[in-house]
Amino acid sequence: MGREPVTQQELSKAKNPDLRASLAAMRRAAEMARSTAIQTNTEIVIVKDGKPVRVTAEELRKEQRA
Repeated sequence: MGREPVTQQELSKAKNPDLRASLAAMRRAAEMARSTAIQTNTEIVIVKDGKPVRVTAEELRKEQRA
């Protein structure tokens, strides 16, 4: 691994159009995962401060209402 993560600004300036569109695609995928978890009453796993964290469907519903 050893590489630094790519920043949003770097992605927006990428020459490759697919790479430029990747951030929006990842955001859409994350939203779809949240919606699916709510519909199926399951948890998702996110990375927070470099550690995996489980988020319940109920917590996602609360976030959605806020």
